[in-house]
Amino acid sequence: MNRLAKSGFSLLEMTVVLLILGLLMGGLWMPLQAQTEYRKRQQTASALAEIKEALIGFAILNGRLPCPSFVSDPAHIEFGVAAVTCPRTSASSEGYLPWKTLGVSETDAWGVTQITGAGGMQGYWRYRVDENYAGIFSFITQFSDQLQIRNSLGNALTTTTERPIAVIYSTGKNLHADGENADYEASAGVYQSDVQSTSFDDMLIWITRPLLMNRMVSAGKLP
Repeated sequence: MNRLAKSGFSLLEMTVVLLILGLLMGGLWMPLQAQTEYRKRQQTASALAEIKEALIGFAILNGRLPCPSFVSDPAHIEFGVAAVTCPRTSASSEGYLPWKTLGVSETDAWGVTQITGAGGMQGYWRYRVDENYAGIFSFITQFSDQLQIRNSLGNALTTTTERPIAVIYSTGKNLHADGENADYEASAGVYQSDVQSTSFDDMLIWITRPLLMNRMVSAGKLP
């Protein structure tokens, strides 16, 4: 064996070293992906909390909640702006959050600010509001939309006496609505809030009438 062979690495040794490095890098990659995903979910949860406060603030200033935005063309002047009316009897009663009107983030942490053909508007917040609360409301205002929230087991997370009056959700990493959120009902809409799984990664919040009324009273806007 010559001197170079004695002082250097053999081909087999180099292969083993590269294999070990590959395994180490692969082992680090998955935790890094998990950390990135966790950070995005935290960012989205924080943005949802901000949106909830913005919606309540809008109601305090205007005496009502905003309608969704139904414009999907970024070049349109009304893109991201609340519609004038939001009838629950048509498919347009569920739309996108009017982020320009509210002054909040345009998309969730996974969103892309562009239209993607048949894929629609990816990453934009979904929003639905009871039309009776999209108009001037008071303590005696009733529900026009029998909204309800369930989990994957079908258990109700809201009551029939105090239903949600607004629902907001992120479609998560996969950029499309999952579970109950994937099916639209023009009335008596069912939405899903659940733990993250391989088949469900939406993040959903809602506003109840007691919460909104309490904040309106605290702000001196009711009765």
